[in-house]
Amino acid sequence: MSILVHSSPGTRRRVLISGASIAGPTLAYWLNRYGFDVTVVERAPAVRSGGYAIDIRGTALGVVERMGLRPQIDAAHIASRGLTFVDAQGETIGTVPIYDLTSNDLGRDVELPRGTLTDMLYSLTRESAVCYRFEDTIEAINGDENGVHVRFRSGIHDRYDVVIGADGLHSNTRRLVFGSEETYSHYLGFAFNIFSVPNNLGLSQEAVLYAEPGRIAGVFAIRDCPDLFAFLIFAAERPPFSAHADRAEQIERTAALFEHGGWQVPRLVEAMRHADDLYFDTVSQIRMPSWSKGRVALVGDAACAPSFRAGQGTSMALVGAYVLAGELATHDNPEEAFAAYERIVRPYMEANQALAVRDAANIIFPRTQQDLDARNQMLASIRSDQSGTTTYRDTEAEAAHNALELCDYD
Repeated sequence: MSILVHSSPGTRRRVLISGASIAGPTLAYWLNRYGFDVTVVERAPAVRSGGYAIDIRGTALGVVERMGLRPQIDAAHIASRGLTFVDAQGETIGTVPIYDLTSNDLGRDVELPRGTLTDMLYSLTRESAVCYRFEDTIEAINGDENGVHVRFRSGIHDRYDVVIGADGLHSNTRRLVFGSEETYSHYLGFAFNIFSVPNNLGLSQEAVLYAEPGRIAGVFAIRDCPDLFAFLIFAAERPPFSAHADRAEQIERTAALFEHGGWQVPRLVEAMRHADDLYFDTVSQIRMPSWSKGRVALVGDAACAPSFRAGQGTSMALVGAYVLAGELATHDNPEEAFAAYERIVRPYMEANQALAVRDAANIIFPRTQQDLDARNQMLASIRSDQSGTTTYRDTEAEAAHNALELCDYD
C-alpha cells in the first residue's frame, strides 16, 4: 500500500473525530502518523477512566502491537480465573475458566480494565499533534463535494475534509447525518444495569453469576479491587427506552423484576438504589447498510455495535479504526476510502456481531427454563482438571475473532 503523505500545513487533510473512547483515539493515532491534521471532540470533560473489563482478541492484537502498546497492555492484563454459576442458595452449580467460556486464546488474548486502555490511547495521542476538544460536541454537519462544515455546541464553526463518528452506540454523528437511532438499532431482548458494590464476598479475579429464566445477576472482581462490578440483567419483549432518562423508573422496574431473587440479589438491588455510578441501557446492536455518506463515516460502535453478548466491541473498534485510517491514507478521494474500508472490514464485523445472536449466548443469558436447564447440563458435562483445562471450546467464536488479516499500510 502507498501512503499519500501530506505533511506541510497547507496540504494536510483536516479530520474531525467525534468520540474519545477507543475507536476515536486509535483512529487519531494512525491518521496523525500518516500526516493528517486531526481534532478529536468529546462531550465529557475528560477521557473516562475506570470501567469494567474488556478483551482484545485475535486480529485486534495486531493493531495494538503495531502501535507499540503490547508491553503496556500485557502488564495490565487481569488474568481472570473462573466464572462460577450458583443457585438460589449460593451453592455452586459449576465453574468454568473464563478464557474457555469467552473463547480467549490463553497466552495471547488480553483482558484489562476499559479505562486503562482508554488512558493508554489518550496518552499516546496527546503527546503527538492530535488536538483534543473536551466538553463540546457537534450540533450541525453540512457537507459538500469539497469538505464538511461543522457547528459545535460551544458556538465554534470550522471546516474539515472528513468527519468521523466514533461516538458509540448512541452516536450523535450518526443521528445528525444518517437519521434516527431506531432505524439502525436492533434490540436483542435484554436490558441491563451495571454499578459497583463493596467486595464483601472476598472475590479476586473471578466472577459469580446467578440466573433465573429471563433474569441474570452477577458480580465481577478485577484483581483484588475493594469494589465489584455488579450487574442485573433482565429480558423484556420491548426495549424500555423511556428508562434512559428516568433513573427512578429504571431502578423501580429492575427492583420489581428481581423482588424474589435468590443468592445475593436482595443486596444487589439495594446497592443499585444507592449507586452513584449506575448505568442502564438495552442490549442492542447497530446494523447499517452503509457506514458512510459523502465525507462523513462511522467507526466502532457507532457503525456496528455488537453488544456485550458478543464481547467484541473493543476489538472491532481497534480493527475498524486501523483499517479506516489506512484507507484514508491511501486514497485521495474520501468516498473511495470509505468504500474500501467497508469492503475490507464488514465481513469481520458481521461475523463478530453474529456471535451475540446464536444459541451459545444462552449460556450467559438463559431466557427460559429450558435454556437454564441446558446450561446446567452443559456445566455438569464439563470436566476440568487443576490446570484449568476443559472440554469446552467455542471454535466459531475463535474463527470470528481472527476473521481478518490486517494490511500493512506503512
